[in-house]
Amino acid sequence: MAGNPTHTVTNQPPALVGYDVFGADRALVEAVERHTAAEVLDEVRSELSALGRAAGSAQVQEWGAQANEFPPRLRTHDRYGHRIDEVDFHPAWHRLLGKGVSAGLTNAWTRPAGHVRRAAGFLVWTQVEAGNCCPLSMTHAAVPALRADPALAAEWEPRLTSGIYDRGLRPATEKAGALFGMGMTEKQGGSDVRANTTRARPLAEAGTYALTGHKWFCSAPMSDGFLVLAQAPAGLTCFLVPRVLPDGGRNPFLIQRLKDKLGNRSNASAEVEFDGTWARVVGEEGRGVRTIIDMVAATRLDCALGSAGLMRQAVAQAVHHCGHREAFGGRLIDKPLMRNVLADLALESEAATTLALRLAAAHDDGSEQERAFLRLAVPAAKYWITKRCAPLAVEAAECLGGNGYVEESGLPRLVRESPLNSVWEGAGNVQALDVLRALRREPGALDACLTEIGRAHGADHRLDRAVKDLFTELADLEGVEGRARRLVERLALVLQGSLLVRFAPPEVADAFCASRLGGDRGASFGTLPAGLDLASVVERARPVS
Repeated sequence: MAGNPTHTVTNQPPALVGYDVFGADRALVEAVERHTAAEVLDEVRSELSALGRAAGSAQVQEWGAQANEFPPRLRTHDRYGHRIDEVDFHPAWHRLLGKGVSAGLTNAWTRPAGHVRRAAGFLVWTQVEAGNCCPLSMTHAAVPALRADPALAAEWEPRLTSGIYDRGLRPATEKAGALFGMGMTEKQGGSDVRANTTRARPLAEAGTYALTGHKWFCSAPMSDGFLVLAQAPAGLTCFLVPRVLPDGGRNPFLIQRLKDKLGNRSNASAEVEFDGTWARVVGEEGRGVRTIIDMVAATRLDCALGSAGLMRQAVAQAVHHCGHREAFGGRLIDKPLMRNVLADLALESEAATTLALRLAAAHDDGSEQERAFLRLAVPAAKYWITKRCAPLAVEAAECLGGNGYVEESGLPRLVRESPLNSVWEGAGNVQALDVLRALRREPGALDACLTEIGRAHGADHRLDRAVKDLFTELADLEGVEGRARRLVERLALVLQGSLLVRFAPPEVADAFCASRLGGDRGASFGTLPAGLDLASVVERARPVS
């Protein structure tokens, strides 16, 4: 009744909406400014702020919710019984994907500071809805693999880097833009792609093959083309498989089912069968892994960026909530124990963002030294950043109490999404073994990483001691496989520490080095030692709404 209200809403935070997701992220803004040439910085900032405002808008956030509430649906046949193998998506999915394409998230290759601006945009857009970032990532990453064949690159690259989202299955020659997926893993092999059994039979036309086999995980099956691995006469080879043939006919691409995944529900992942499927070879026959490795490196960086984006959004939601919610006589954000938790989460998020953007800058540089740095730093960063995402997302949800367990808060979607990037493009053990492979075969990679770390020498005694401990680990590679995770974790933490000591505010670097390198913390978030300026760390992480 009006005179006796029983449902007055008080002490609830306003929605975190109507803000610039990019501009409110101080660590990200500073990283972009640090790694972008002065002559294009204004252009890049303007572009990213426009994307950030879109990401923070109520309309776009609603699209993200709708795309997950109404997941894709497989249609194997049309009403007449013809095999069509199409995937239907909610309109919100297409709006998100179209915005991502128009924002340049498939194109780091043709613009100044292309990788840094695209990486920052990818990190921002992940915070809206991570599923649509999968086809954006693979389309972007297909470019270096296609460059193994200049003719293929000349044909496809303009479509992949286009700012136009041209949906629908038609011959690629009729489209203003195209998306790519990939299919590498099979039931019997998983990450061991050399165990693949899909066969490639040469056809009469040079460079063309017929594929027969299956793929256990084929990402984004609605795409225009796919890079796949198959066994040709000379061994494992990379192929381009178009969904639609030049004459308009459908290439045999039999979608058996869509995966029912823990998270990433807006995005379709499929099991597919090839049955005489037409394909063009990419690179040399028998050199499939070498051909596709640059694509894998690019998508691995996107895994780190995606996890950094998820972490940033989780921290932003937690800090925002605690900045408005009152309990026990004051705001949660002012309570010493909650401040410790929020500061710990903020440190993890900023360290992830800072390292991921440093890797993007190395791609833009392109020098031999930076390429060597990436060879070791990418798998190390992918391993560590993606590992930290899940516990951070869970802790951030807990900061909202029971509200964080309710779907409407958005935190459950972040929690479900948080393990994905650790599994995608090679799980933790694959990344750790890749680091060992680089250490053994490419000594220049270690030299480049140590050079980067050495730029912070003398700036913090805890960092210097951690570097010495890392040297001790590296000096004894006998039987190292069993402790590879320990080694990679130390490498990633030292890289993060060296960057924060050089570029972050003193209170952030001090807290990171004390807890992550000095060992003065417990096993869970919220166990930072006394004597740190945690209020400043939390304030730096606060989103402006």
